[in-house]
Amino acid sequence: MSAGRGTVTTSAHDAAERRTAARALLLTPVLTTAQHPDTMRLVRRHAPALRSLFGAQLGYTLVVESTFARLLKTAPEPGMPVRPARRADGTPFTARGYVHLCLVTAALLAPTTGEQVLLSNLVEQVRADAAGLGIDIPDTLTERRSLVAALDLMVRWGVIAETDGTAAGWAERQDEALLTVHRPLLPYLLTGPLPSGADARSVIDAAPDPQPRRRLRRMLAEHPVVLRTDLDAETADVLSRERTALAGQLDDAFGLVLETRAEGVLAHDPEATLSDVTFPGTGTVRQAALLLVEQLVIEHLPDPDAKAATGAHPPSVLVPWPEVDRLLATLLADYGKGWKAQLRDDPTRLRDEVLDLLTSLSLTTPSPDGVHVHAVAARYRTEVTHHRATPKPVPPEEPGLFDIGGAP
Repeated sequence: MSAGRGTVTTSAHDAAERRTAARALLLTPVLTTAQHPDTMRLVRRHAPALRSLFGAQLGYTLVVESTFARLLKTAPEPGMPVRPARRADGTPFTARGYVHLCLVTAALLAPTTGEQVLLSNLVEQVRADAAGLGIDIPDTLTERRSLVAALDLMVRWGVIAETDGTAAGWAERQDEALLTVHRPLLPYLLTGPLPSGADARSVIDAAPDPQPRRRLRRMLAEHPVVLRTDLDAETADVLSRERTALAGQLDDAFGLVLETRAEGVLAHDPEATLSDVTFPGTGTVRQAALLLVEQLVIEHLPDPDAKAATGAHPPSVLVPWPEVDRLLATLLADYGKGWKAQLRDDPTRLRDEVLDLLTSLSLTTPSPDGVHVHAVAARYRTEVTHHRATPKPVPPEEPGLFDIGGAP
């Protein structure tokens, strides 16, 4: 009996370790031994099982080497919120920032670039490559800061390390820095080879996954909320018929708890550690977003305790743009004194960044006529007290608004 109990205990321990490693890879698809030594030990220990799990459950490819692990994800499902690359301060990369990121990566892959490179030489290579492509990289502070943002992202990924000096010093004062390049990881930054002559749209619009179960699991693993309006007929049928099996798979693999309502489904993380977007949180955009979504809910969504005439609430409500601007102007007047000056003085930029955040959380969807506020946003109604959800059997499907706890 004791041997049997020991086997069960070991099996449960291994499953918990695999779940921890899988969650880490979902959150940070590039792991290195230098930056994540403990997690990399788990990934290497369970590499065969993790490769099988990601391939079967999500259609992803996992590369595990001695010094790094790289989870190669597929293109986002159509209609799902975009997850942009972000600077250290949380602001998303601009189109110019992506150009710099690609140029820096290409320069690091050049045969003449060794395991260590002076930052000034790397920048010279970037400018030479850009000139060959007809791209102008002027020596201005704005351009240098954008280049440094690309370098900083690669430092955070573990692709390069600042061995002597910093990239930030070069941006401001053109100080020299010595960079160490993690060359074995570089070829795996791209999720696959680029077809000759392919444009950006053809790369993003990859062939759809023919397996609806895997498509649905992928949507739920990558996004806090999936609305029924986002599902095609096949994935909607899987959700309707196989909710219990789906819930078990997500829980076993990633520790996610499935909750469903008439308007959609949530893969809830009781630990609130799996998302790369913290909300609510600090900073002007998050504070303004929380205040705006609260007002949108109070003034435009039905009371969650009141039954609609049909017995169910609408999955979303359209709020016209003038009304969104009116609410945001009121919030600026009441709370804007403590907000970041660049955003306070530019209401259009503030609105765009706030709605980008809310849309990334599947709380809103912009349209030409206004903003669709989804029923799940009702959780931010201040009159409602929320609590953290605990794992439990999949509840029966019910009409009405989401009432969920924890971070999306």
